[in-house]
Amino acid sequence: MEAAHYLAVAPGLQHNVVTPRALFNGRQVMKRKNMQKIMTRMTSGPGLYELTDEIEAFVGNTRSDMGLLTVFVRHTSCSLLIQENADPDVRRDLDAFFRRLVPPADDPSMRWIVHTTEGPDDMPAHIKAALTQTSLGIPVASGRMVLGTWQGIYLFEHRARPHRREIVLHLSA
Repeated sequence: MEAAHYLAVAPGLQHNVVTPRALFNGRQVMKRKNMQKIMTRMTSGPGLYELTDEIEAFVGNTRSDMGLLTVFVRHTSCSLLIQENADPDVRRDLDAFFRRLVPPADDPSMRWIVHTTEGPDDMPAHIKAALTQTSLGIPVASGRMVLGTWQGIYLFEHRARPHRREIVLHLSA
């Protein structure tokens, strides 16, 4: 039988995960919750695809007041970013920067690439994903993600052709 874990909250102390045996010291106790969802997003080629509203809806539907949200993309040729969502020029500039930083494998500067069997955009896509992130940790407070005013969550597609991408949302509350 698996032991349940609880979040013990005591005035002036940090939150600690404890087993039921440690709950007899006058602490208030809340049971920990873990919620998870796999969302999919179709992409139409390179660029940044905003996910903020869909992820915020997931967090809201959990009815969790506080926790840590993990966003994880299950692929090696795309990535995740938290970036400004007010001015579309930011997305265009980021995309242009990464195209200049890591051009396609058929570019003369990329002759050193060995992995070319999946096309000239595949290995550069892996490099871009390695330079960015495939997982994000975002705090949740008062039932909402604690993002800055102009911050949004993006899937950063690095491949040239359309793909169906899976993103795992996991909230530990």
